[in-house]
Amino acid sequence: MGLKCRQTGSKCDELGWWALSQRSCAAFWSPNRVTFARMSDLTLMAVHAHPDDESASTGGILAKYARQGVRTIVVTCTNGEMGDATGGIKPADPGHNAAAVVEKRREELRAACEVLGVTHLEMLGYQDSGMMGWPQNDAPEAFWHTPVDEGAKRLAVLMEQYQPDVVVTYDEYGFYGHPDHIQANRITVAATDMTKIPKKLYYTTVPREALQQMFTMLKDLNIQEPGGEEFDPTDPPIGVPAEQVTTTVDVAEFVDAKRAALQAHASQTESSFFLQMPEDIFRFAFASESFTRERDVTGAPIPENDLFAGLR
Repeated sequence: MGLKCRQTGSKCDELGWWALSQRSCAAFWSPNRVTFARMSDLTLMAVHAHPDDESASTGGILAKYARQGVRTIVVTCTNGEMGDATGGIKPADPGHNAAAVVEKRREELRAACEVLGVTHLEMLGYQDSGMMGWPQNDAPEAFWHTPVDEGAKRLAVLMEQYQPDVVVTYDEYGFYGHPDHIQANRITVAATDMTKIPKKLYYTTVPREALQQMFTMLKDLNIQEPGGEEFDPTDPPIGVPAEQVTTTVDVAEFVDAKRAALQAHASQTESSFFLQMPEDIFRFAFASESFTRERDVTGAPIPENDLFAGLR
């Protein structure tokens, strides 16, 4: 497969593109946009709960592996109705139009995926359940209320279609206890069990020690933490102790793309704590992405620095 140059209109073959993509041709490179050609038979599938989650926890690996020619699939389970409307209007506030929020967030999701070089975006279209304890949790249409088997069967169809070698989602706690993240974990594990297709299954995580270090740096700069409270990574539990991380992927080269993808979700991130960080701390915080390996048929030794270790 050849890639067409956006500037000249000419085409190059895959190996030619790889040489050009190393910043020797501006038409093929932008620091905030990943362009790629398929040079690999490998496929990565990231299963996320809401629009913007793909950028927050896996933006780095999506950009990195797209650059390497890996086919990247993002599956977004919900529409994100419970996000902010334009202008920061909250779901419980007058003027919050759920249908308009869905339309806006889908537009932003497509833009973020373009920035990250995502090959295919699949939206399952479930209703956002809101944060744990919100009344929307009990809505019959909420993703949280969807039978796991039903959601898993729909995801299994996508696994059959795309044949992912590696699948990434959240842990059983949904990383921070969000019901839709928990449900995304449940249907992903069930679909993996149904299909037996993914060779490796990972959960996103972050070393608690690194989180603590980041917030200490911010405190030293008199930057207030979210909520204005002292950060405690164990209440609620976020991430894992460093020794439990099995896989750390260096994505330092793609921090700009990750930041641009987050900025593409402007309706949700205009006042984002992370986007307001000083650039050096943002780079420190997001120079790598961490995972725990939950399923594996390759026998690749851990710790790893590549989700595709044992597959290439």
